[in-house]
Amino acid sequence: MARLEPLADDATPELGETFRTFKNYMGYVPNSVLIMQRRPKMVQGLAQMASAVWDSTGEVDGGFKRLVTYLAGKTYGCRYSMAHAAEAAHRAGVAIAKIEAVCDYRASPLYTEAERVALDFAVAAASQPNAVTDQLFARMKQHWTDGQIVEITAVIAQSGFINRWCDTLAVPLEPDSIAFAEKHLTPHGWRIGKHRP
Repeated sequence: MARLEPLADDATPELGETFRTFKNYMGYVPNSVLIMQRRPKMVQGLAQMASAVWDSTGEVDGGFKRLVTYLAGKTYGCRYSMAHAAEAAHRAGVAIAKIEAVCDYRASPLYTEAERVALDFAVAAASQPNAVTDQLFARMKQHWTDGQIVEITAVIAQSGFINRWCDTLAVPLEPDSIAFAEKHLTPHGWRIGKHRP
């Protein structure tokens, strides 16, 4: 049960345009934002940051960035973020088989060496305490440009904020996210009913 209930998507008229953007992209306004709208400037700030992090002109594939988000969420222990990231990866064109194999990325032939290093980086950066070493960063630089590393790090950092927000407030998952996760993530360790794995 949510610790704070999501408000209706028309409860804050000044957020109408921002909420239309969410609806166009996701088909709905996420409950995390419906709760946050109690402070409209926070929603606007988050939307501005998300727009920069998920900018389609970036150098890192948007679908892959969603897989980075998935593993960061899994490392943080946030089921809400895991379900959203997996569903968003699929919307971005990532094959279901690759999404289902993300937890086995080190051995899966569906992942390149560059992707494996970036996902190792996501797990390390999402760990508490932060586990990114100089050696891991050097491996990142072998496969990714400085700009790409900035993009990947921004995805992980934004994910950290969302993960803490959702778990602290026990944000309920939306029906579409639940359906996707139950179909594609449950065999791989995702379970509804708890916020943390």
